[in-house]
Amino acid sequence: MKVLITGAAGFLGSNLCDRFLADGHEVVGLDNFLTGHPDNIAHLIGHERFQFIRHNISEYTYVAGHLDGVLHFASPASPVDYLHMPIQTLKVGSLGTHNALGIALAKGARFLLASTSEVYGDPLVHPQSESYWGHVNPVGPRGCYDEAKRFAEAMTMAYHRAQGVDTRIVRIFNTYGPRMRPHDGRVVSNFIVQALLGEPLTLYGDGSQTRSFCFVSDEVDGIYRLFHSQERMPVNIGNPNEFTVRQLAELVIELTGSASKVVELPLPADDPKVRQPDITRARTLLGWEPTVQLREGLVRTIEYFRGLSGTPRLQPPT
Repeated sequence: MKVLITGAAGFLGSNLCDRFLADGHEVVGLDNFLTGHPDNIAHLIGHERFQFIRHNISEYTYVAGHLDGVLHFASPASPVDYLHMPIQTLKVGSLGTHNALGIALAKGARFLLASTSEVYGDPLVHPQSESYWGHVNPVGPRGCYDEAKRFAEAMTMAYHRAQGVDTRIVRIFNTYGPRMRPHDGRVVSNFIVQALLGEPLTLYGDGSQTRSFCFVSDEVDGIYRLFHSQERMPVNIGNPNEFTVRQLAELVIELTGSASKVVELPLPADDPKVRQPDITRARTLLGWEPTVQLREGLVRTIEYFRGLSGTPRLQPPT
């Protein structure tokens, strides 16, 4: 197959490029480096089955030749990014999704939307299944991301129903692993970088809020299986093993051997108190479930960040 992956220089997008290339497919990667980084795809430059286009998918986009698939992963995806760039976030969820779907329609290609567990908001149902419609504050500071993804899901289904586009929707839960940006504001990267630098680990609230952390290789495998399946309705891909954020902080300190302490800061507005995927549909429809346990995944992620030690990417932003 030949696929277009938007957001190809991002954390998940670049790992997805690797998976498709490893299985013998051709990949056209597209990114404007707003939050993606050239280092994530540097090893692919010159690959005979990889082509890169530097471009903003929120603007008119032309891709030459045939395509069998379009996977839309372009978007700021961490609170630091979308709180700083709310308009760009809304644009890529609306205009970017519209443009990516238009490419899929024109090429007769299968389309996969990278959606998110954030469509469930601060959930009143636990764990969250795909049938839950969510509890989102549309005018809160996180609304730019939550509603952009909810709109993107609606547009994807509209293209499927009205235009016959062959669509897939993955709802991605907290994912971590190599190629995360050191200062992207996500809890795993925050804790690891702070521990390696000997800084206090910043815990928002009392740390009792829960998250379910999926290692990137597991996440990519689930997405890859969904793309090749016949399932058109949303599917949760995430690890159902739930941990408190305080437990995560303590584990990171243990695995890094850091002398860092934990400090508590006020909980941000609309921050979800719980987050755990119901992956019944993924197990049933895709034969998928995660295999990498949190301790193992953190060891591999810490090793990656240690490799950045002394580089500008690991230093705090000015």
